[in-house]
This record gives sequence, structure tokens and C-alpha cells, in this order.
Amino acid sequence: MLEKTVKAAVKKRLKEIGAYQHWPVMMGLGEVCLDCHGCYKGKYFSVETKAPGKKLTTQQQITAARIKAAGGLVFIVDSTEAANELFKGDNFKSD
Repeated sequence: MLEKTVKAAVKKRLKEIGAYQHWPVMMGLGEVCLDCHGCYKGKYFSVETKAPGKKLTTQQQITAARIKAAGGLVFIVDSTEAANELFKGDNFKSD
């Protein structure tokens, strides 16, 4: 499975639940970020999509830690199944 397949599944799921989503295109300007940033039911979240078995880079780990430290949720999604589980139930759990 390719990362773009996972990314498409995440976009579809976020649209289904009515979450605000923003997918910035990094061009070497501004603050480093993960793939997607958004808000759902008053909670800020960020999603990093990966092909199955791939891990976060060191910079992505640092960025994820900063988001968590500020009270945001971080999701690492590496399958369409994981994408479909985003925000299921009332207990939002992130990585």
C-alpha cells in the first residue's frame, strides 16, 4: 500500500465526520509541520500519514512532541483501516 492511498483514506474519513482539515505543502518556508492539521469537536489535531511499516523522521518526532506538549492530538496513520478508526467514539486517542 502506498502512502498516497493512506492519505486519501484519511481525507475521506475527516470529510465524513465534518472535521476541518488543512494539508499544507511544505516548500522550505515557515514552521515544519506534519501532513495534516485540523480541528474536530473543539480539539486541535495533526495527522502524519505513512506507508505501512514506515516510521516518523527525527524532525517529525520533534514536531509531534511539540504538538502534544501544547495539548493537541497527533495521529500516525499507516493503513486505510487506521484511517477509518480516526475519531471513533467519544474518547479521542492519539499516538
